[in-house]
This record gives sequence, C-alpha cells and structure tokens, in this order.
Amino acid sequence: MSEGGMMLDRIERALVLAPHPDDEVLGCGGTIARLTALGRHVEVAVVTRGTAPRFAAEQVAAVRREAAAAHALLGVATTHYLDLPAVELDRVAQADINAAVRAALVASRADTLFVPFVGDLHRDHQLIFDAAMVAARPRGSDYPARVLAYETVSETNWAAPYLAPSFQPNVFVDVADTLEAKLDAFRCFESQCHAFPDERSIETLRALAMVRGSCVGRHAAEAFVLVREVG
Repeated sequence: MSEGGMMLDRIERALVLAPHPDDEVLGCGGTIARLTALGRHVEVAVVTRGTAPRFAAEQVAAVRREAAAAHALLGVATTHYLDLPAVELDRVAQADINAAVRAALVASRADTLFVPFVGDLHRDHQLIFDAAMVAARPRGSDYPARVLAYETVSETNWAAPYLAPSFQPNVFVDVADTLEAKLDAFRCFESQCHAFPDERSIETLRALAMVRGSCVGRHAAEAFVLVREVG
C-alpha cells in the first residue's frame, strides 16, 4: 500500500478514461485537480456517447456542456470524445473499442493512464478496462509507465460479492486540498448530481474521500488499484 504523493511527482502527462461523462470526476476529480495545480498535463477521454432513442439529443448536449464546465474547473487540458455507443458497448467489436482507446492514448502521449475498475457492475466499464489493457501493452517504448484503476460510486461497489473482482486499493492520493474542487466539478453535472442518500451525491463523495483518507492518516483521499508500473 502506498500514499500517492511520490507517485504524482513522476507523472508529467496523464490520460483519464471515462466510460461516461462524470466518471472521471467521481473517480479522479481530486487527483486531476492536484496534478493540474502542480502544472502537469491532464487529458480526459470520454469513451461513449448517448444515442437515440435511448438518449435524447438535448440530454447528450447538456451533459457535454456539464463536462466542459467540470473539466475547465479542474484544469483539464483536452477532452477527447470517442463517441462509441453508451450502454451498448457489448454490441461493438472489441477490436474497435481497443482501437479507439489506443488512438486516444497515443494522441495524449500519457505516461500515466487512469482507467475504470474491471470489477465495476457496468459492462461499459469492464469493456473499457479490457481495451485499456490492450492499448497500454508494454511493447517497445510507446506505452504508459503506470496504469491505475479508480473507483466509481454506484458501479464499483454494486457488483456481486465473491463473483466479481473486489476493489482493494493499494495507492491513496491525498486530496484534502483539492476535495472542494472535485465536489464543485461534480456539481457542474446537474443532470447526474442527486440528493443524499443517493450515492451520486456531494455528501457521499465527501464521506468516501474521508474514509479513504482515514485509511492512510489523511483528511481526504482518492483510492486506486495500481495495475502496473514500469520504472
């Protein structure tokens, strides 16, 4: 188990893979804010897009406006929209998902890749994790030095116990100084932010950060599973 401060010193360029807009803020918002405050380059790739008839065009446009506001607040340098179909990734050839994620990774020139956790309940999250592992294969010299999986409330913790991999973090990033920026960024997602006791609430995100922080003697933290690091 490690506290993420020293790891952040090694990050110059990061790419966060978000299955859907807001996942990047839920899982990494405080870490993104901390990295950008240090002058590091952070990009976000939103992998899916809602399509009719499941999602109205107005709804999709509104969420993208919310994402733009949240990313501006956190200091995200570039947002990539890969436009694969939301909640229907299981109908897309895995090779096509792999190629889209790989293209975003190459474009970002990231040394660090943040990905959804493979055990998340949402199938989109699982498929994107798999694609990320293909895209980030350590071949040659063109791959990220580290891959970390983040947790997403109402996805990471809702999978069936003992039937899916459990999220057991081994990296904790102190976000005491950037927690309010994370919460403000999530407030930008008016369509996704709900009243407590819904998990996607400001109160729940604050409580989770406090719990994760207390695991390592900090006031607030975000937790990650280190999938791989190459020194």
